[in-house]
Amino acid sequence: MAGGGFAVVGPVTGINNGRITLSVVITCIVAASCGLIFGYDIGISGGVTTMPPFLRKFFPSILRKESETKPNIYCVYDSQLLTLFTSSLYLAGLAASLVASRLTKILGRRNIMLLGGSTFLVGAALNGGAVNIAMLILGRILLGFGVGFTNQSAPIYLSEVAPPKWRGAFNTGFQFFIGIGVLAANCINYATSKHEHGWRFSLGLAIVPAAIMTFGAVFISDSPSSLVERNKLEQAKKALIHIRGKDTDIEPELALLIKNSEIAKAINEEPFMIIFQRQYRPQLVIGMIAIPFFQQVTGINIIAFYAPVLFQSVGFGNDSALIAAIILGMVNLVSILVSSYAVDRYGRRILFLQGGIQMFITQVGVAIVLALTTGTDGTKHITKGYAILVLVLMCFYAAGFGWSWGPLSWLVPSEIYPLKIRPIGQSMGVGMNFATTFVLSQTFLSMLCHFKYGTFLFYGGWIFAMTIFVALFLPETKGIPLDLVHTVWEKHWYWRRFVQSKPEDTINHDA
Repeated sequence: MAGGGFAVVGPVTGINNGRITLSVVITCIVAASCGLIFGYDIGISGGVTTMPPFLRKFFPSILRKESETKPNIYCVYDSQLLTLFTSSLYLAGLAASLVASRLTKILGRRNIMLLGGSTFLVGAALNGGAVNIAMLILGRILLGFGVGFTNQSAPIYLSEVAPPKWRGAFNTGFQFFIGIGVLAANCINYATSKHEHGWRFSLGLAIVPAAIMTFGAVFISDSPSSLVERNKLEQAKKALIHIRGKDTDIEPELALLIKNSEIAKAINEEPFMIIFQRQYRPQLVIGMIAIPFFQQVTGINIIAFYAPVLFQSVGFGNDSALIAAIILGMVNLVSILVSSYAVDRYGRRILFLQGGIQMFITQVGVAIVLALTTGTDGTKHITKGYAILVLVLMCFYAAGFGWSWGPLSWLVPSEIYPLKIRPIGQSMGVGMNFATTFVLSQTFLSMLCHFKYGTFLFYGGWIFAMTIFVALFLPETKGIPLDLVHTVWEKHWYWRRFVQSKPEDTINHDA
């Protein structure tokens, strides 16, 4: 494989590599439920923006466009104010992610989850009770801070707590809960769409997933790595015993955590500056830039935001468009389960590559169907049969994303950073994710209006590029303990020129 091999061929002596306890399952479910609030918001915003009462109150110009005799189907929803409603959350998420690493280092992963959930609760209440655009946008900003905090802390927490052998499956739980949130939001939108104040219920019910994850986080301990990092060694020992089991010898794992924490603290440098050092070039390029950027230029979140808008534009009625969005959410959720089963059996690379090829083919397919049926000016009415074909292609696209770039874009960055740059690395990666999402969500409806079916070729081109990137530059990290993941770079055909083994990084192990 192009990714190269790795030096570690077995677990570190004495360290629990694969045992799954009830405590670790419950703890990881609670942490993964942070994805609920992100998923709910992704799913709810697109459906709300197709509801006539919501548009009548906040965006009446869009209703006037819809009433035109022969509207351009690609341009009906082209409104910068409407896209600001969606994208303001991601601008706030970007700001939150930039400060989250320092707060995480001081407060710990679990407390940042609590902070994120509480902030999201307030934002949801503001959105549900909004009486003007300013109140609506302020609520979105608070939602963004909540999502920014939880997206930074939850994936790291999952990687640090899960047994190395099953780290992939546990970490995909975050994306699984994102999928549950999206699906639940689409179902709620369908149920409330006929009610005059249905949009208030849709936006306000965001307090439910926020309350679930915040309440759950109260009852879990912080990750052992975070506790050791903050010199809470006795608590770290208790946390390890709790998640690994009372009859498990946790001393070797605790000793390894303490050793790596001491090495990190001995380096008296600002973490933000450390990540730019030559030996961390792989983590910088892959975890902080490429993967979070590429995840968004697949177009998945944009399509999830605007799925009801998109389906309504290509020929579905309002109810049918919402049902189509529900179908898309169900396909995505099932595909995440496929990833949970396959990621620790077959590895990360094969899923990245297969999913990328599948998404590329379907995006090109959607562009071809729309080009042949809507005309170059977008004024031709697409028939019901072709609209269903677009939905089928989008389902194959969602499935490809769901078992590849969806969960793996949270998993791989969270497992490749050494402890000393783990919080800042995750923060920068989440920041890149939000920055890209903000730009794409703010420009998508305008792009759809001007590029028409070419919009899907735009995303298809990026999917092709990122699949080539994975084939050439991403090594396999399946089953390797977090504190030994650095070894994968040393035998990679490209990254080995940047990294060198250090005495303190070398740990003896049994085959």
